[in-house]
Amino acid sequence: MVEMMNNRVFAEIKIGDSATLERTCSMKDVELFGVATGDLNPTHYSAESAEKFAHHRKVVAHSMWGGSLLSALLGNELPGPGTVYRNQDLTFLAPVEVGDTVTVTITVAEKIPPADIAFDCKAVNQKGETVYTGRALVIAPTEKVSQPKMELQEVALRRRHHVFEDIIAKCTDLAPISVAVCHPCDQVSLEGPVEAAKLGLIDPILIGPEAKIRSVAAEFGFDLTGLRIVDTQHSHESAERAVAMCRSGEAEALMKGSLHTDEMMHEVASRDKGLRTARRISHVFVMDVPTYPRTLLITDAAINIYPTLEDKADILQNAIELAHVLGVELPKVAILSAVETVYPKINSTIEAAALCKMADRGQITGALLDGPLAFDNAISEEAAKIKKINSPVAGRADILLVPDLEAGNMLAKQLSYLAEADAAGIVLGARVPIVLTSRADSAKARLASCAVAVLFAHARRLKA
Repeated sequence: MVEMMNNRVFAEIKIGDSATLERTCSMKDVELFGVATGDLNPTHYSAESAEKFAHHRKVVAHSMWGGSLLSALLGNELPGPGTVYRNQDLTFLAPVEVGDTVTVTITVAEKIPPADIAFDCKAVNQKGETVYTGRALVIAPTEKVSQPKMELQEVALRRRHHVFEDIIAKCTDLAPISVAVCHPCDQVSLEGPVEAAKLGLIDPILIGPEAKIRSVAAEFGFDLTGLRIVDTQHSHESAERAVAMCRSGEAEALMKGSLHTDEMMHEVASRDKGLRTARRISHVFVMDVPTYPRTLLITDAAINIYPTLEDKADILQNAIELAHVLGVELPKVAILSAVETVYPKINSTIEAAALCKMADRGQITGALLDGPLAFDNAISEEAAKIKKINSPVAGRADILLVPDLEAGNMLAKQLSYLAEADAAGIVLGARVPIVLTSRADSAKARLASCAVAVLFAHARRLKA
């Protein structure tokens, strides 16, 4: 049955008529009110500030949050739809703390023809304390209205993007590292290292056809003063030279330019001249997801197409080491599959169970592992509770190990395009960290990828 809204016109309203509204103040109410008004007073967001500045132990709601309930009462109930506010006087006597239940009452005090009505207003909390008193003057409707109650749009709060800013900030006191930038011959691939150099993150070595690099710089206004350029004839030579410089120690990181990823990675993976180590090379997406409360690493979504169990052990260890570098001391790893139980017909569930047992035996170290876990119960504590999954990882994952490249690539892109996430790509397991950028990457994501490489390179220095 449709719920209706009915108003009362001026002629129907009598002195002494009243209406009441009850509302419990939540932190979400406070934050939404702050977003809508732009009020940044810290007493409304921090218990410490509330105690220091307002002498309250809890966060205090904006005074006008309580006052705004009058507008809802007047517009919805008495007089109802068609009411026009003229004037409002309020005296605030007690604060509304998060968790308080406020009961607001309006009473008709005076009728002023042709259509003005004055209301006495009062709000009390659940303790019976008066929160505010006041008087409102409105123009009452003169025509009857009866209409279905509107359904307002749902509003969801999300944290601001900050993961990449935090990563870049970690590099503030670190010396820049030398980075071999492989074939930066278009706007996107040249802009990234130039901007990173300006911020003091890296000392880029631009490897590619010098004339082409300078032409791109001139076209888009990039200042190459002080940057070293190693001239090459074509992209294949650029890849060879860049990898050789990393292998010799002349560069501490490698960064992809405008050549195809496969062309550069072919040189990286060369047994004789490449950058291979005993560990499998793998890719990690560092994700800044506004709807998720922590930094999220997704692996592998770009290098290993259908990794074996042995490959996955290396892929995991690479991601765990990166999490440590980013400041997560004991990362929680969710090994993803379509279901959260071991099911012999789904191979990824068998491998998930095996990886967990490998961690128990010390073959994978530095993290808490659980799997198989479906995506929902890996990132949602509520979903994990519903399915009665008792796990220190479920709902709180820092790392998502995907079954294969297809799943990882789709997952990362879904988060980027449906959840407005940002992704920074890095390749690990080689002699040096490798920055993989995409044309679709934001400028901030490219800088964050460089910053991740800087942190990783410095961590290796300390180990050495």
